[in-house]
Amino acid sequence: MTNPALVGAPDGQAGSRRRRSRRRLTFDRVSFMVVFLGLPLTIFVVFVIWPFVQAFYYSLTNWSGFTPDMDFIGLANYQKLLADDIFMTALWNNVLLAIVVPLVTIVLSLALATMVTVGGSGHGAVRGLRNSSFYRVVSFFPYTIPAIITGLLWAQMYDPSRGLLNGLLTGIGLESFESFPWLGDTRTAMPAIMFVIIWSFVGFYMVLFVAAIKGIPSEMYDAARIDGAGRLRTAFSVTIPLIRENVQTAYIYLGILALDAFVYMQAMNPGGGPENSTLVMSQDLFTTAFSKGQFGLASAMGVTLAAMTLVFAGLVFLVNRLTGGGQRGEAR
Repeated sequence: MTNPALVGAPDGQAGSRRRRSRRRLTFDRVSFMVVFLGLPLTIFVVFVIWPFVQAFYYSLTNWSGFTPDMDFIGLANYQKLLADDIFMTALWNNVLLAIVVPLVTIVLSLALATMVTVGGSGHGAVRGLRNSSFYRVVSFFPYTIPAIITGLLWAQMYDPSRGLLNGLLTGIGLESFESFPWLGDTRTAMPAIMFVIIWSFVGFYMVLFVAAIKGIPSEMYDAARIDGAGRLRTAFSVTIPLIRENVQTAYIYLGILALDAFVYMQAMNPGGGPENSTLVMSQDLFTTAFSKGQFGLASAMGVTLAAMTLVFAGLVFLVNRLTGGGQRGEAR
């Protein structure tokens, strides 16, 4: 039935009125916006954005954390951090973790995922290694152990006098490792903890990459075989480009983990290790806030850590974009 208000009206006016009538706020539309847009946005602002704003404000004060009194001191806390050798050491340790841990974990996870999906026989149908399900279960097992338990277990294994690692090494004739302090030597403390973090997460990201690789059509691998591509060339020309977005996401999550790493460091080296060789910013933050009672300075550390995390994620996205990741994703 034609709307009488639109009869005789010019086409432009009629179209404008129709659009306004379609945009009219109804109860269903308002309730949808409130429940599915307004409520989640409110929760996000209250429990995510507002704590960040509070932390930034506290970082500009000399708040002790245990009294309501605080004085606004501006950027003095950030200037103090730049002149703090211990904090700069912790920052460098976090940067080192953010470079090494994601890179090694992703390389190992991709290698294992490739072997259990397309690393089988080079003839016939594309398939993984025999009994690949067993490898998935075994490699995923470390991820099921809570981080604090993993750290405490490996701290016992690294123990100089009664640790399993030194016992195995001396058992095979390497007497120089008798009573060797893996977590007490500046040369080995950080690599030893890095190994534990990587060991904990390789299996999890291998399973994620297995799911991504299984989404690649087998015809792509068949075509690569026909063209004479070897396993390494197939991995770099077929597998990695087609799961590029998954690799990017994994790198960001692992980088965020490495920039924190509080649980692993605190479980294995609570004091920051020899000469602060394993101290990270979250440990320094914890000590500054709860042992020294300097919550304003600790908040500045937290803001710095949050900024580093955002910069890290931005760099990963930027590198992916500059190397053509976005265009390939849009093309697919």
